[in-house]
Amino acid sequence: MNVKSVEKQEKSAVQLVIEIGGEEFEAAVQKAYLKQRNKINVPGFRKGKAPRKIIEGMFGSGVFYEDAINELYPKAYADAVEQEKLDVVSWPNVEVLEAGKDGLTFKATVTVRPEVKLGEYKGLTAEKEEVKITDEDIDNELKPYINRASRMVTVEREAQNGDTVVIDFEGFKDGVPFDGGKAEGHSLELGSGAFIPGFEDQLVGTKAGDEKDVNVTFPEDYHAEDLAGAPVVFKVKVHEVKEKQLPTVDDEFAKDVSEFDTLEAFKKDLADKLTERREAQAKRAFEAAIMEQVMDNMEVEIPDAMVAYETDQMVEDMARRIQAQGIPFEQYMAMTGMTIDMVRSQAAAAAMERVRRDLALGAVVAAENIEISDEDLEAEYKRLADEYHMELDQVKAAAPAEDVKKGLAIQKAEQVIYDSAKVGKAPAKKKTTKKKAEEAEGEAAEGEEKPKKRRTTKKKTEEAPAEEAPAQEKTEE
Repeated sequence: MNVKSVEKQEKSAVQLVIEIGGEEFEAAVQKAYLKQRNKINVPGFRKGKAPRKIIEGMFGSGVFYEDAINELYPKAYADAVEQEKLDVVSWPNVEVLEAGKDGLTFKATVTVRPEVKLGEYKGLTAEKEEVKITDEDIDNELKPYINRASRMVTVEREAQNGDTVVIDFEGFKDGVPFDGGKAEGHSLELGSGAFIPGFEDQLVGTKAGDEKDVNVTFPEDYHAEDLAGAPVVFKVKVHEVKEKQLPTVDDEFAKDVSEFDTLEAFKKDLADKLTERREAQAKRAFEAAIMEQVMDNMEVEIPDAMVAYETDQMVEDMARRIQAQGIPFEQYMAMTGMTIDMVRSQAAAAAMERVRRDLALGAVVAAENIEISDEDLEAEYKRLADEYHMELDQVKAAAPAEDVKKGLAIQKAEQVIYDSAKVGKAPAKKKTTKKKAEEAEGEAAEGEEKPKKRRTTKKKTEEAPAEEAPAQEKTEE
């Protein structure tokens, strides 16, 4: 591999012209022939036995070039990036310039990390919420424990909101039963909003043994097209009315639902935990406000390709997480009425913010001359091994040292910023980055041309926020 030329272009693009010698290219062509010959039918020869020259005579001398090129260029490109010490932040756009007996020459255009001019990043000021816990807050913390300790008791009276009715029902549209509209012995809490609007309200005032026609109209956006916006009648029979009986909240209750002997001690523990959570939330909000100022204070022209690449990473991560739940990504999109362009559009703004943060913190790492020692690296590997219950060698194999070092350096840069930050009135917001997050939506949706074989840019160490598949829609409605 030989890098023939390196040319810097606008918007942080770099164009590499890379050469691969004739001998190496010939070896790749021969490898492609050996791999493909069993798939090619040549009259007069058994499958897989036709000489390469015969096949090239039939289909052209370049019949195996594409496979040979795809075999060679990813590594050659990666080696060129490493040799030229380029910090690439996008997929490469590859164009073959020449391929033949003299070798392979191709052009790879890639976006590199843009230059960042840092503004103020130390001694910044932002507001921080003062955490106060009220009696009402503690009561709200108690509610889940009270609900779990409550019991349902059958009552001989008319149903009220908050009661649970046990019912049989069957739905009819234009006098004809429809699929999914029938159930027996179904428990429904009135006022819960579990059924379509109007259904539960019409059962308030009923009692055991009552039969009632419930007239409702399905919402216009209901998932079943034949029922969307349609008026229907549900024939309902009420079997039972149940009310929730709450426990007495006293020391005995505290003993039953917690590790504490008194209600006072239990409430204090709830207050302490709530305080800890809210203080953590306030700290995160404060740090987010400080980091936003750091990003606003920097000057940088963010390349479209960098945002598009980050958007790709986020969409792919989302797909992996959804598929890990047993739902194919294509099925998830069909369930939610999404297209891949819509998913990319939603991810684009978050991708822009991630890019801005990465650029800002990378610039702080450089400004502060932050370096990670071998001791720091080894300590982080041990921490990860303990956290994920893995062997140290497994962690080292799964997490490249350079990625781990980058993550540690980013953490130290954050600490530099936050340790110097002060609580006070936040300054007026300003925007100095030349590319705003809202512009990313359309541009990142376009994406970049991806290489056919494998990624050669380093995978980002920061993962995307977890996405979850939606809960299945209720069929009782």
